[in-house]
Amino acid sequence: MEFFRIKKDIPFMRHALKFNIISVATFLLAVFFIATRGLNLSVEFTGGTLLEATYTEAPQLESIRAALARDGYPDAQVQNFGSSRDILVRMPNREGLESKDVGQRVMATLNSVEGPTPELKRVEFVGPQVGKELAENGAMALLLVLVGIMGYLALRFEWRFSVSAIIANMHDVIIIIGFFAFFQWEFSLSVLAAVLAVLGYSVNESVVIFDRVRETFKKKRNMNTPEILDHAITSTISRTVITHGSTLMMVLSMLIFGGETLHYFALALSIGIVFGIYSSVLVAAPIVMWLGVSREQFVKPKKEKEEAVV
Repeated sequence: MEFFRIKKDIPFMRHALKFNIISVATFLLAVFFIATRGLNLSVEFTGGTLLEATYTEAPQLESIRAALARDGYPDAQVQNFGSSRDILVRMPNREGLESKDVGQRVMATLNSVEGPTPELKRVEFVGPQVGKELAENGAMALLLVLVGIMGYLALRFEWRFSVSAIIANMHDVIIIIGFFAFFQWEFSLSVLAAVLAVLGYSVNESVVIFDRVRETFKKKRNMNTPEILDHAITSTISRTVITHGSTLMMVLSMLIFGGETLHYFALALSIGIVFGIYSSVLVAAPIVMWLGVSREQFVKPKKEKEEAVV
């Protein structure tokens, strides 16, 4: 299915060096912000208190957040949990505050809010050690995903494609994390899930382009490598617009209408989708070209049959 077809190939590779200079600069800025500002980690990573309460009818979350902020908890996170009548309150650890007293104080605040009366369902305390384990497991998950992607692409295509895809994927991941470090947006488990989703999403776009590159190498014998890459990217633009446009509309709807619960998850996905398209076209493809991909790697020379001696 195509919305449009571009007859003349767009010369992406002619400007590859300029775009990659921009990419390197953006990547280094993201690394700088991560190193200097750090991440604003959520309760799951830093430790804190999780409190779940239920109501007879759906409460007003904004009123609850305002009441908690007035009582000295401006960094408390309030979201629906399971249904519109159940809420989950996340409280980060604070100096001079005993964890056992947090539950009682939060319930007192909830009772002071006008509306239905809450009923406490559970209170859990997440210690710093648990948060450390989550951070280590999250880093391991990222590493395993990258290794799996590299192995898959090396088996399906060739090592040059594998290396270029990993560089492009790391470009996307670091830039997403750099945004969260620069603006000090909260980095939670849902954001980590979005980063992992972006990895798979970005590599899918790279695989589509790489497939077209391999196919074009076999069919177009009168083209050089930059022309092959330009043709492969141009011929997949319609598919890119359809796929990424529809996905981005869904993610933006979550960002606009999903409320605080889905805000940072959708924000990470939005950034990842935009940079995923950019990296697949203007980072991965030029790196493949510079690593020396050629037709000989895909087209096997014909073996001449030996004539039988009579």
